[in-house]
Amino acid sequence: MSDVKSVEQLVNKHAQLKKEISKVIIGQEAVIDQILLSVFAGGHALLIGVPGLAKTLMVNTISEVLGLDFKRIQFTPDLMPSDILGSEILDDSRQFKFIKGPVFSNIVLADEINRTPPKTQAALLEAMQEKSVTVSGKRYELSKPYFVLATQNPIEQEGTYPLPEAQLDRFMFAIQLDYPSFEEEVAVVKSTTGVQNEKLQALFAANEIIEMQQLIRRIPVADNVVEYAVGLVSKTRPNTEAASEMIAKYVDWGAGPRASQNLILAAKAHAAIQGKFSPDIKNVQAVAVGILRHRILKNYKAEAEGVSMETIIESLF
Repeated sequence: MSDVKSVEQLVNKHAQLKKEISKVIIGQEAVIDQILLSVFAGGHALLIGVPGLAKTLMVNTISEVLGLDFKRIQFTPDLMPSDILGSEILDDSRQFKFIKGPVFSNIVLADEINRTPPKTQAALLEAMQEKSVTVSGKRYELSKPYFVLATQNPIEQEGTYPLPEAQLDRFMFAIQLDYPSFEEEVAVVKSTTGVQNEKLQALFAANEIIEMQQLIRRIPVADNVVEYAVGLVSKTRPNTEAASEMIAKYVDWGAGPRASQNLILAAKAHAAIQGKFSPDIKNVQAVAVGILRHRILKNYKAEAEGVSMETIIESLF
């Protein structure tokens, strides 16, 4: 099948996905779009929102309609690396046997990832980056496609272990979940306090998603779009010639080269689901907030004056 036909097929499949997901998830259109973009682009996503916004249900629903295996890990302060990776045990014949942990799945929901100590966070980091884990000196490949969708509660920070910048940078998107509108909340209450019989249809298989990811990689990008993306990231770095007045005033640390890579990959996926065969600057701008939000470190002055990360990023346009 030609890439043109494949893009057209992706547009149709994306519309079907959204329709199928809406049977269970009401509203949160922008959040679902960004999760699907990270899936098609082969990246991981961090969901930031208060409890009760259906983060787990959303991820479970998306994995079901994508036809992928799904595992949920509740991160706690006493969680050990072996609890997520797996461990070796002695079987009946006195041979060591590896029992796979929940990280061996297509989609892993890392619930409240900032509640677990750095040692366990680092174990997940290897899985995210290498698509493999090492236990007792042996390397085990993870199933493909592989995505980590982590959640973080922005309110309760007592007793948490903030994610290090290196790990935050491994997430393609940081997605902010907001409260639903009044009408959406009414619809949520009506749909969840009665009898639910919605049957979801799996629209993809694992190999189809891998093909879609390869298609996204093959999409050509004009030099001026690449230069725009790199220029946008360069502007986030204070104490450089490219930095704007707002960046110099409110930012301590800017985004690294991985942000430029993710901007282009996400822009390709964003263009493809719209039926375009090459991304333009508008596609880069459409994904920029989710890509840059967690890669820019605001300073005390920005916090004190209540300047939002969205305001800082949109000033770059």
